[in-house]
Amino acid sequence: MMRRNVKNPQSGMSLIEVMLASIILLVSSLGVVGLVWTSILMNNRNKVDSTQTMLAESIVEQVNSTIIGSETSALTDCNGTTWTINTTPGGAAKSGSGIDFSQATPPTNYFMNYVLRAPCTSGGAIQAMYDIRWHVEIVGQSEGLPTNTYLVTIGAKRKGSTTVGIVDSAPITLRAMVGN
Repeated sequence: MMRRNVKNPQSGMSLIEVMLASIILLVSSLGVVGLVWTSILMNNRNKVDSTQTMLAESIVEQVNSTIIGSETSALTDCNGTTWTINTTPGGAAKSGSGIDFSQATPPTNYFMNYVLRAPCTSGGAIQAMYDIRWHVEIVGQSEGLPTNTYLVTIGAKRKGSTTVGIVDSAPITLRAMVGN
């Protein structure tokens, strides 16, 4: 008579099978945690990018609403500081087509250290500070043509961000032609 090797239906999983399943679950869980962490960091970076762009666009609007070359405008930050926006040609140093943030002391009324608080009151919690600089140039002057058109270059960078990493954003530069 031959004897068959039949498994007992009551038998459970072996210790090796349980450990192997646990290791697979652990490795896949760590991968998901990494993805969630990266998503959180990228969300913060996008928030910084959006704020920098919004502040630079505010400067463009202020310059555009001011009579270029003859007046100034003002913008108040969440700290209650009123920053004067000079629109006469000149301003912060340029590097190529962008603003040079290595300039230690930009000209008065061509930069601001905008404080962002939540809520936007002097008692709100500080969220960030942004270094915003601008430069105004006359377009067409070198050809000797009379013009009422100006090229405004605005740069915005979160203060305290020294390197471009996964959390911090690079400075943004906006250029706009304004005038009448």
